[in-house]
Formats: sequence, C-alpha cells, structure tokens
Amino acid sequence: MENINVTNNEKEMQFETVVGDDKAVMSYRWLHGDLAIMHTHVPEAGRGKGYSNALAKYAIAFAREKNIKLKVYCVFMQGYMKRHPENNDLISTQ
Repeated sequence: MENINVTNNEKEMQFETVVGDDKAVMSYRWLHGDLAIMHTHVPEAGRGKGYSNALAKYAIAFAREKNIKLKVYCVFMQGYMKRHPENNDLISTQ
C-alpha cells in the first residue's frame, strides 16, 4: 500500500484523496456540533488498496484533534468502528 494523502475539503464537506484521475471520498455533515459521517465512496480502481481505511483514520484523527464526537451513518465507517473499538469514545451518544 502506498502512502495515502487525505485532505479535508471543507467546501464540499468531505475528506478526500486522489485515486488515479478520480477521488475517494468520505462525506460528512455537521449535526448539533458533532461530525456526522454520511458515506464513503472509493472508485473501482482504488478498491482493496486501503483508501477507505485511510479516510476513516483521517476522520478519527480530525475528531480527536478538534475534540468533537462522531455520528456514524456510513456503513463502511460503522464496520471500521466495530473493528477498532479503541475509538468508541468518539461516538456521540446524543
């Protein structure tokens, strides 16, 4: 797996990374001060290469840095959080 550089595109409300001529994205919204993770999409050319995990790790690091909680609606991110319970402290209970 190559080093995957993820950025926060605040205007589009998504974390993103380049995959060839396309982008892998994790969309989010702000909901009552929490970061709501809505959907993750990786183009077919990037599937199975760690892009989704890189986006998830970035979202977690972003939440920790900003001291905010996550609301997880994205199916991929729900699974990621189950596989990484050490991050459950970030899940919003509201």
